[in-house]
Amino acid sequence: MSIPQISEFTIRRHANAKSFQRGEAYYEAGAVNAVTQRGDLIQADVMGSQPRPYHVNLSFDSSGLTSVNCTCVYDLDGWCKHVVATMLVCARNSENIEQRPTLEQLLDRLDHIQTQRLLQELVTEYPPLIEAIDRHLSLMTSPDVQEKTTKFVRRSTIDSAPFRRQVRQILRDAVRCFEEGYEEDPIAEELLSVVQTAVDFSERGDGENAIAILEAITSTCVENWDDVAEYGIENDEIIGELNEAWCEAILSAELTPEEKVDIQINLEAWQDEWNADFGMIMEALRQGWDYPPLLQVLQGNITERGAWEEDVPDYADDLALIRLKILERQERYQEYLYLAEAEGQTQQYLTMLGRLGRVEEAIDAAQTQMNSMEEAFALAKTLSVQEALQQALDIAQNGLNLPGNCQYELGIWTSDLAFELGNHEAALLAIKAAFQLKPSFVDYQKMEELAGENWESIKIDLLRIIRTSGGWGTESAKVDIFLHEGLIDDAIAIVSELSSYDSELIHRVMNAAIPHNPGWVIANACRRAEKIMDAGKAEYYYYAVEWLKKARIAYLESGKKADWLSYREKLIQAHARKRKLMEMFKQQGME
Repeated sequence: MSIPQISEFTIRRHANAKSFQRGEAYYEAGAVNAVTQRGDLIQADVMGSQPRPYHVNLSFDSSGLTSVNCTCVYDLDGWCKHVVATMLVCARNSENIEQRPTLEQLLDRLDHIQTQRLLQELVTEYPPLIEAIDRHLSLMTSPDVQEKTTKFVRRSTIDSAPFRRQVRQILRDAVRCFEEGYEEDPIAEELLSVVQTAVDFSERGDGENAIAILEAITSTCVENWDDVAEYGIENDEIIGELNEAWCEAILSAELTPEEKVDIQINLEAWQDEWNADFGMIMEALRQGWDYPPLLQVLQGNITERGAWEEDVPDYADDLALIRLKILERQERYQEYLYLAEAEGQTQQYLTMLGRLGRVEEAIDAAQTQMNSMEEAFALAKTLSVQEALQQALDIAQNGLNLPGNCQYELGIWTSDLAFELGNHEAALLAIKAAFQLKPSFVDYQKMEELAGENWESIKIDLLRIIRTSGGWGTESAKVDIFLHEGLIDDAIAIVSELSSYDSELIHRVMNAAIPHNPGWVIANACRRAEKIMDAGKAEYYYYAVEWLKKARIAYLESGKKADWLSYREKLIQAHARKRKLMEMFKQQGME
């Protein structure tokens, strides 16, 4: 399978300026190793600041990238530098990606005996693998797990014991991690992965087996949670996920009255022991699909109370979304629309109309019901899939005037669509809306391209925006733009108060400022260097010397060599006893 076409414009858009710059440096330094493609998966090892390389995974399908992840701890804006470096290999040197067989192709080489021997050897090397094999065999050998349309009531056929053991092991491993001094919570992600197994059964229409797995997870957590609670671990996140998973399983199953009573008794006991709130689950258990107000809605009889007989609870939206998910899975589309309308799920209502090809109905409904950017964005994307591109653009443009939290994403998407349709004016206005929220040098350059002869007047407004906009993480983009326009004083104002952690950005501005304002370069560099030297931390002397090298260049290029030598001599006298620092003073670039 060929890899998707990846442009550097796309890479820049998904990474902030600092990550792109550092990722490109990693790429040019040859830090990306062992780049392999196995079907629709690209993997790479990227050498970084740690002895072990970081591992990057890129998944894709025929439409493009589907997921991107890296084993580093970066959790800021966009892709990390390791992902950027790997992406640049794909964009610039895709011929160097080694083609390797997929897992399916590898297993096809083995007969039954060889496959057994392989698994035995892997378990010997990785003992915990036996539990994973046990769980998966339980899933694979469970009858009818793929069947969606069976009419008779199916009882649980899965062995829940492997899931109990898995949850116990997750909690035990967490205790060991805490005892060894780990501060991060190692529990949530692992437990949520087990819960997802139950959700997968529900999505196949097998609520009975999903309930069996959830009973195993919930009861085991309740029985063993005190062990991790001693270390301050809260159960809020896992309880939230269990609430949703339980509701979907119950509403996907055909339960007898006796089974409902048993589940209710267990839930009441668990929530008391675990200090949990399982109210949404018990309401789903009580209502099922036979709740009179719900039945009225599903028949198209919609009132102001929606699908509720009494006061609407806080979890009403969550329960409605779960019901909608099941109705969609069962292809009960008209009932889906009735429930979405009754419960005020505007985004789901509009997008379902669009997905059903009822474009004009969706647009008419949007005029009176659409209230947020998120709703507009979802509908616009749905209409674009239906090839109703102009209607999608109209909806997206309207969405930019509504309240919401996706202004940047919607602005970029709208701009790209308008550009595709040849509407450069709309493309410019949309990308400007994105720029107002999150300035980007890439978007600034795109606007320059779109504006044509009107650029000078538009540029004035954009510069005003970035001079007045705040927001952490925008400094690099602002500096890129100011340096691009030769506005050195503006760039200086951005970096003057930054900590030395942003030394790379500060050095860039100093390089540009040396012929323009050498006095600032000298003062800024010397202040930062002196702070390090005065602290006497030898491991940071290298950075102090790098600041001083920049000050030296500014002294020399402004014709003040004597002043530099005098200042250097004062530093030597003040720090003469710091041997490591004095050795560094003797290196090239410090004379």
